Amino acid sequence: MKIGILSSGGDCPGINAAIRGVGKTAITHYGMEVIGLRGGFLGLLNKDTISLDDSSLSGILNLGGTILGTSREKPFRKLLGEEEGKPQIIKETYKELGLDCLVCIGGNGTQKTAYKLSEIGLNIIGIPKTIDNDVWGTDITFGFDTAVDIATEAIDRLHSTASSHNRVMVIELMGHDAGWITLHAGMAGGADIILLPELGFDIDVIAQAVLSRAEKGKRYSIVAIAEGVDIGERNLQKYKHPASYIAEKIEELTGIESRETVLGYVQRGGNPSAYDRTLATRLGGHATELIANKDFGRMVCLKNGEITSTSLRKVAGKLKLIEPDNDLILQGVRMGISFGKKLDI
Repeated sequence: MKIGILSSGGDCPGINAAIRGVGKTAITHYGMEVIGLRGGFLGLLNKDTISLDDSSLSGILNLGGTILGTSREKPFRKLLGEEEGKPQIIKETYKELGLDCLVCIGGNGTQKTAYKLSEIGLNIIGIPKTIDNDVWGTDITFGFDTAVDIATEAIDRLHSTASSHNRVMVIELMGHDAGWITLHAGMAGGADIILLPELGFDIDVIAQAVLSRAEKGKRYSIVAIAEGVDIGERNLQKYKHPASYIAEKIEELTGIESRETVLGYVQRGGNPSAYDRTLATRLGGHATELIANKDFGRMVCLKNGEITSTSLRKVAGKLKLIEPDNDLILQGVRMGISFGKKLDI
C-alpha cells in the first residue's frame, strides 16, 4: 500500500512525532510506501510531495513544528474570486500519486475537511492535533499538554512580579472557543480568577474577587483569561486583547494597579512534552493499523486511556467545550477561585 501524510492548520508540538509514528509503523511493520504532502492540503493541490523513508523519519521525534509544513487551506471553502474545483483537483492528485490512503493530521477544520474528502471517495484517516484540546471525540489532543506546561510556567513567573509590586496580573492564553488551556494552566499555576469563553463573566464579580483578596491582606491577584472571552465587539476593537480590557476595568473598579500579558504563539512553539510525544506516537501507530485493515473514514482518538477510533462523520463540525460542571471548575470554586461570575454549583 502507498499512503500520504499531511499536516494542516496551526502548528503544534507533537506533529512530527505523529508523522514518525505513522511512517515508521507503515514502513517497518507493514512494508508500505509513504510520502508526505507539503503545506497541508496545498500539497495535494500543487502536487508538492516528499518521499518519507526510515532515514528521513529519524531524529524528528523531539522537534516542534512540522517537517511537512502546514497551511490553513480549506479546499471546500470557496473565497470570492476563486475558481471552484479544488476538491476535484485533490481527488485527481490522490489518484495520480497512486495513494491507497491519506492521513490528515489537524484540528477541527482539518477533520471536517477530511470527512468531506472521504465523502467524495478518498480513503482517509484523521489524527487529531491542537493545543486547544477542542476536537470532539477524543479525551485529549497532543499539543495540549505542552501548551499547558508553557502557560503554567508563565503564570508561575508572574506571581513574582505580582507579589513584589502588589499588582493584579492578567495573563491571556490561547483558546478562541474553548478555554481548556486557561482552565488547566490557571489551576496548575494558582490563578485566583479564571475566565473562560464557555462561562462568560461579570466585571463586577471579578472586581469584588480582587477586593476580597485585598481585604484579607492579599494585595495581588493573578487572572488567567482565554483569548476567546467575549468582551463585546466595540471593546475588542478598542483594546485588541480581552486581557487589556479586563486589566483596565479591574484597576478602574478596585484602584489596584493592574497589568496584562498576552502569551501568544509561544504556547504553540518548542519541543513537545514527553506525554505529547508518546500520545502522538500511539495515535500514529493506530492510524497505520486502521489503514492496514482498510478501516477508513475514521479519526484515531484517546478514550478512557485507550487508543481507539471514531467515525469522521461524528467528529466533523463539532467542538469539545468545557461544561460548567467540569471537575476542575467544581474543585476551583470549592477552593475559593473565582470564575468571573456566580455559578450555581
